[in-house]
Amino acid sequence: MLQRVTSADVTVAGEVVGALDRAGLVVLLGVTHTDDAAVAARLADKVWRLRVLEGERSAEQTGAPLLVVSQFTLYADTRRGRRPSWGAAAPASVSEPVYESFVQALRDLGAEVSTGVFGADMAVRLVNDGPVTLVLDVD
Repeated sequence: MLQRVTSADVTVAGEVVGALDRAGLVVLLGVTHTDDAAVAARLADKVWRLRVLEGERSAEQTGAPLLVVSQFTLYADTRRGRRPSWGAAAPASVSEPVYESFVQALRDLGAEVSTGVFGADMAVRLVNDGPVTLVLDVD
């Protein structure tokens, strides 16, 4: 999930671990069982070049920073009952390397990236701009 923001930060145990010092993009990254480094690279390229910033420009064009936060709950299945199922979310042994590949792919493209802490209990604070929120997929 991609959000255009005017500001954002992520806090773990009372300490800010990642923040945007100016307008940019927040990526809430969910990973499923079939995702791998190649999928992460394609998604990073899409995020970097997607023209969703002011004036229909991309982060590549503007140099806008990105904040990437792991978010397994994006794969919640809520179709039945009152308790979400997390079966579609990949376990940490799969999702953490994909998350790290995604962050590295963005950096390799030239992006300024800050992150949360994978698997941590995080407080994410952001001011959505627009609002613009998009669900991205590269399949």
